[in-house]
Amino acid sequence: MPARNEITRGKRQVDALTFPRTEPAEHVDVLVVGAGPNGLGTALELHRHGVQAAVVDAALGATLVRAGAAGYTSRALEVIRGWGLLQRIQHAWTFPPEWSTGNLLLTSLAGHQLAGTTLRSFGLGATSRYSTETMLRRPQTVLQRVFLDRLAEIGTAVSGGWRVEGLASDADGVTTTVVEVETGRRRTIRSRYVVGADGGSSTVRTLARIPRSGSYADERYFRFVVRTTSDTSAALGAFPPATAVIYNDRYSGFLAALNATDWRAYAGPYPLDRDPTTDELIAQARAAFGFDVDLEVVSLTPFFKTTRIADTFYRDRIALVGDAAHVRTPGGNLCEGFGDVVNLGWKLAAVLRGQAGEALLDSYDEERRPHNWRIADYALADDRRHTAAYERVRALGVPDDADTGPDAVRRRAEIGAILGEGRSLPLGVVFDERYDASSVIRYEDGQLEAEAPWDAYAYADDARPGHRAPNGNLDPFGFTLYDRIGSHVALLVLADDAGTAGTVGAFETAADARGLEIEVIHLPDPAARELYGAPYALVRPDHHVAWRGDGSGLDDVDAGAVLDLVHGRGRLPAQPPAQTQTKAFGQLVDSAERPLVDPTERQLVDSAER
Repeated sequence: MPARNEITRGKRQVDALTFPRTEPAEHVDVLVVGAGPNGLGTALELHRHGVQAAVVDAALGATLVRAGAAGYTSRALEVIRGWGLLQRIQHAWTFPPEWSTGNLLLTSLAGHQLAGTTLRSFGLGATSRYSTETMLRRPQTVLQRVFLDRLAEIGTAVSGGWRVEGLASDADGVTTTVVEVETGRRRTIRSRYVVGADGGSSTVRTLARIPRSGSYADERYFRFVVRTTSDTSAALGAFPPATAVIYNDRYSGFLAALNATDWRAYAGPYPLDRDPTTDELIAQARAAFGFDVDLEVVSLTPFFKTTRIADTFYRDRIALVGDAAHVRTPGGNLCEGFGDVVNLGWKLAAVLRGQAGEALLDSYDEERRPHNWRIADYALADDRRHTAAYERVRALGVPDDADTGPDAVRRRAEIGAILGEGRSLPLGVVFDERYDASSVIRYEDGQLEAEAPWDAYAYADDARPGHRAPNGNLDPFGFTLYDRIGSHVALLVLADDAGTAGTVGAFETAADARGLEIEVIHLPDPAARELYGAPYALVRPDHHVAWRGDGSGLDDVDAGAVLDLVHGRGRLPAQPPAQTQTKAFGQLVDSAERPLVDPTERQLVDSAER
């Protein structure tokens, strides 16, 4: 019988993909630079709002072995579901789904369990109380393949092999100079806006002269991919854990399957001027596997445990998303990029349709940049906690896997307690995308002063303006509020039908007068009314509450004025001054009371993009 690797190799993995070689359009509403998941996602989001975009990328394709993102949070999956592509990505698995057990903390892949609980269960279970989605692991190239297929279906041009060399903004648009990498042929593309989604060393950001703030690293780390070249089933069995967190005297970090033969591992720190040798990497990976497995290194990608965030995410018709806007200690940066994309997409569409003022685009920076600083502060502090815990583990010493004596059992239990100490599920990181410094959100009197500070570890559904709108099923068959909102601003009517006609009519009339489409959604369920805390709420297409009221004179503000504010065309009276709404960057809020959870659940969130 052939070895397992010989049977499965080449069947489902997406090792590489080629970008289309189309000629870039001369004119387009939005030019997206970068064909990674965030760039392709930007084109998908714009299509959802009826805007045609075009994508260019200097590369001719993408490869799995670059070791890009692999884990996606519930919030990221909500976005992908909005594009109608979640099921395609779920079905595009590259290793058997039965390998997924949650993230166990192990001494090695073939060794002893230190902490965590196996999540494998044939029971259907229940989804999170905050989202209809859970989490998902797929190689980044799977997302790119699915996104490219969908863009081809809808006729959105993606042009690989074209490098951006010049940007010139004026009052009406942007002229972008691109060069074909294989021939040197030059041409210009005229667009109303440009979105830079071209990674941490973004050419768009550089040409737009947008500086970054943060710190520079004094050492670097590496993600690397190793390929098993011999059968591993004797040591790992039929169901190896697809994602594990390994702690032993020679290795600490994730070891994650990308397909049936390729695994992503970690190495470092190293001086900035030194790369690890192949022998060093293989030794590290073997320490993580826990047995003498035949390996070859197929990629090596550096990363830095530091924060670099653009000083603005939008200027002069040029916007930045994803790594082009923010890089930080690994952990969910792609998921935050999707948050950028859905915030920016509906705003660009509204401005292009003449339904919104340019101030709406300024709010993209007002909202997303402070949020990304919060996440970056958390990621860096959390990594330091991990490092301190591992130093305690190393000082104690991890028993050899072959040692099953009572002292080894005792020490492994002690190590598991150290690794689990103080760990809790960072619900705020996943779900609390609150925007508390936005010029296009109608905050309530005293709201910002009364709110609890943002906490990486705490979250509760909150329907106050600026917060992510609580989601829920609208029918018994799984059709959700987010599904119903779709690509429109929505007026939620949470009161009984009696007496609501006046308020609903006022919003519909004001929307018609401004050429806006508004979705009226009746939610008379008492539980929804209690959750939202008001008879009416205006929710944006990116699922954020923009206004809440009781319908009594629209809180002394007319419906037209509310819609004007939300679309960047006006400012309501008594708007809290922006400078009182933000915390200082670099200050990580640390709750005195964190909900303790099993470390496995915690690692599910930690695994996003690691």
